[in-house]
Order: sequence, then C-alpha cells, then structure tokens
Amino acid sequence: MKKFLISICLFSILIGQDWGSQPGGFLRMGMTARSIAMGSGFTAEMDLSFATFHNPAWAAFLTHRQIGSSYSNLSLDRRVAGTSIAMPLPPTAGVGIGWVYAGVTDIQGRYSTGMKSSMMQTGENAIYFTFAQRILNWISFGANVKILRYDLPITESDQLTGSGIGFDIGLLIKTGKFNTIGITIQDLSSNYQWDTGDVYAEGRLYKDEFPTIYRIGSRLNHKGLIVVGDIGLITDHESYTGIIPRLGVEYGFLEQYYFRGGYGNGRKAFGVGYEYGLFKPHDSYIDYAFSMDWATQSAHTISYAFRF
Repeated sequence: MKKFLISICLFSILIGQDWGSQPGGFLRMGMTARSIAMGSGFTAEMDLSFATFHNPAWAAFLTHRQIGSSYSNLSLDRRVAGTSIAMPLPPTAGVGIGWVYAGVTDIQGRYSTGMKSSMMQTGENAIYFTFAQRILNWISFGANVKILRYDLPITESDQLTGSGIGFDIGLLIKTGKFNTIGITIQDLSSNYQWDTGDVYAEGRLYKDEFPTIYRIGSRLNHKGLIVVGDIGLITDHESYTGIIPRLGVEYGFLEQYYFRGGYGNGRKAFGVGYEYGLFKPHDSYIDYAFSMDWATQSAHTISYAFRF
C-alpha cells in the first residue's frame, strides 16, 4: 500500500510538470490559502473566499452574501491575486462574479544588440460569471462563463494580446448534513486566440487551447476533522493525458482556529486559519498557506473572506 501511494505521488508530480506548462495554468494552481493548504481538492467543498471558483454549483446553496480576496507571492517574481463576490438568489438559485490575475514582473527587456531596455511584465486575467440552480433540495447544477486575456510583451513598445472565452460546469450532491459529492468539468472550450500579424510581418492567427479537466471529489466531516479530495482526468480535447489526485485535511480548534495540510497539483502545503466576528459573530475569516512544488519553488498565500 505504501509503495502504491508513493507511485501515485510520483506520477502526479510528473504529470503536474507537463500540464502546468499548458495554457491557463494560473487557473489550475489553486486560488485561496485554505484551498491551497488542503491540496486544492475542493470539487465538493465550498471555499468561503471564492465560493464558486472550484465548483460553480455551490452558489445555489449559499445562505449569505460572501466577499473574498486572495494574494499569492511566488518565487521568480510571480504573483497570483483575485477577488470574488457570490450571493444567494432566492428561492433556489445563486450568482457570483470573480476576477483572477497572474503575472510576472521585473522582466529585463533587451534590444537585438543585447543592450538592456526597459523592465517589462506579463499578465493573465480571467473574469468569470456564475449562475447555479438547485434542482432538488440536495442537488444543484451551476456554470461559470470566463472571459480570458493574456498580455505578453514582445519589445519595449509592442505586445501580443490573446483573448478568449471558456466555461466550467459543476454538479453538487448533498449526501448528508456535512458530506457532499462534487463533479466538475473545468475549462471547457477555454482558449487564447492570438493574432501576431500586428507584430510580425509573417504573423498569423492561431489558438492555444486549455486542457479540459474532468473532476470528481468528496467532502467528509467527522467530529471537526474535515477531509476533502478529488481526482482529475486531464484531456487535450482529443485524448486522455493524465490523472491528478488531490487530498487535504482540516482540523478546527475551539470553533475559531484551523490547522490544515494537503497535497495536490504537484505541491505539498500546510496552513492555518482564524475565524472571528467583525460586525457579527463568525462573519470574517483570514487564512495563510505555505506551499512548495516539485521544483522546490515556494509560495505564500494569504486570503480574507467576509460574509453578510
């Protein structure tokens, strides 16, 4: 059994190296401190900071309005940030909107002679809109529509811009008071469309397609110990390319302090959380996570959530 688990971890690391380099990787890294600390396996778990990011079907089960923000500082001058708001739409629906940004700063530009020019940066953006509907009291269906944009500097004065639209589809099943099963299809038809004709004399139109991931996951809660996990089937729209398992745990202490650990997306992570009352009891959450990937590149993530 031990050898089997080690093999699964090594396999997921190797696959993670490959799929992480494909278009749209910033949307597969994990978003908030809580989710990253628990391996990002949130297909069946609601993230209070970004309720609909991992599974849009959660919007239909919201009972309060939720606002969240998150910031990740990664090595090599990389960063990922975002903000989200989601709310119930009585009697049986929910909606949300969110923005995710990823970029690299302090890129030293150079002329064709090799001399230094100005400092440049890249940026990827995704704005997503969510709608979800409860079909029965214990099952819901939801979808994200994502507007995508990638700004890539070429010279000091020129840049390429890729843009596109993508979709996420989610299903959520309440199997008990604290237990759920979730199914999602992530990045369905997501892509960047580029036109290099404005920069290069022999430019052309082409498309970078995101890998589509089919996920199934579950959430269990036993006496304050929450276990979440999912498994993702990665495809390149034509064939199967790999499997990514993700698993995480959270333990709550005094209904206010939380300790977390997990493994997913080729990264191991741990984190802590604190729940407190700003205007009402238990309306605010602040979380921190430290993660390290297969290449020993580390990241620090801090998130805040407020519900009202």
